[in-house]
Amino acid sequence: MRARALWLAVIFFGNAGVISAQEPTALPQQWLTSKSTEGTFATSAGAMVEKQLRPRGIDDPRVLRAMGKVPRQKFIAKELEPSAYEDRPLPIGFGQTISQPFIVAFMTQALKPKPTDRVLEIGTGSGYQAAVLGELVAEVYTIEIVRPLAQRAATVLNALGYKNVLVKGGDGYKGWPEHAPFDAIIVTAAPDHVPQPLIDQLKEGGRMVIPVGKTYAQELQVLEKRGGVVRQTAAIPVKFVPLTRDPEKK
Repeated sequence: MRARALWLAVIFFGNAGVISAQEPTALPQQWLTSKSTEGTFATSAGAMVEKQLRPRGIDDPRVLRAMGKVPRQKFIAKELEPSAYEDRPLPIGFGQTISQPFIVAFMTQALKPKPTDRVLEIGTGSGYQAAVLGELVAEVYTIEIVRPLAQRAATVLNALGYKNVLVKGGDGYKGWPEHAPFDAIIVTAAPDHVPQPLIDQLKEGGRMVIPVGKTYAQELQVLEKRGGVVRQTAAIPVKFVPLTRDPEKK
């Protein structure tokens, strides 16, 4: 069951102040989903789990349930809804994408999320990965550098009832020290090295899953912090959008 914390907000620094997603701005029409299609999408989610995820080694029952439950079509534009459960990334605007379902499931399983965990996500994007995590852990803190995407994700997450997710618009490279340390950290954009602030904010015994490398030569890395020492293991080759920095925050 989804953890039932009592908060979800989107925060921006500067003159924007704090914007609560409890009273969200209305979604543009192209981001609304017709109820008449929900049955079809539910069936497609089940097919995705059985045909794309189980045969490729996703075997954590909690992860499979979350992937089958979260409605991916809610996080994409209406014209892309027929492709919601295809095994590929889809554009979400601003040069960003929603990751293919297998990658979301693989990264989530590699994180080994527990119901009591507090998780930091760098790269909110559409909010889909945050929703999957919201089904599995107590609290999710997620940062998105593209402010319109952060607002949109917070609005969708709130509409779906994910009250245990906090969305912030800002530079994710430095993490979210005010809420550190975290039991787990997941990064959904690729830096060319593992940011030291994220290592510092990872709790002892915690895990980080992060794509690292240049645009066409990235590897998904799994880090574990034990006795103050970080062990890093390469998992699979991947291709993510680069981790963008705020020039004023570097």
